[in-house]
Amino acid sequence: MTATLLPATPGQTVGPFFGYALPFAKCNELVPPGSPNAVQLHGLVADANGRGVPDALVEIWQADADGTISNAAGSLRRDGWTFSGWGRASTDDSGRYSFSTVIPGATEPHAAPFILITVFARGLLNRLFTRAYVPGEQLARDTLLSGLPPERRDTLVATRDQTGLRFDIQLQDSKDKPETVFLRYPGHQR
Repeated sequence: MTATLLPATPGQTVGPFFGYALPFAKCNELVPPGSPNAVQLHGLVADANGRGVPDALVEIWQADADGTISNAAGSLRRDGWTFSGWGRASTDDSGRYSFSTVIPGATEPHAAPFILITVFARGLLNRLFTRAYVPGEQLARDTLLSGLPPERRDTLVATRDQTGLRFDIQLQDSKDKPETVFLRYPGHQR
């Protein structure tokens, strides 16, 4: 008997079901709004036409302000003081998301601090991974950023504003903005 090589089964697109299944109370509050050192990480998830994607889900993982990666329980039941480093936010009807969090510290000496971001949205066969780097002089020493073409690096750097950090996620190139750089990790399917 000989083995027959079968073609791969096509993937299924993600969503749109996030509004019903995945949000939970205070899921976008890594720290309570208004608490000491609290900032907003916010932005727009946009399609190739520059329109906001109204049914995307954004997850973040980050270190605390000291650069410590938390292993504390409590991600799904916010208690108001335990920093778990993880959060989830749905986009609103205009494609905007927001988190109440802290500016992360660097996890290694001389490293650039960043927030890991995962995006789920309709039309995607798999989730997308990216980073939102905190602006500053440390960016010049970051290995990942320095390995990118100079014109692509800015798509990974958040901008400071009056509430904290703004990080827009461009799912595809548009006439006004380049696609955000997305990452692939070992074992991650394309």
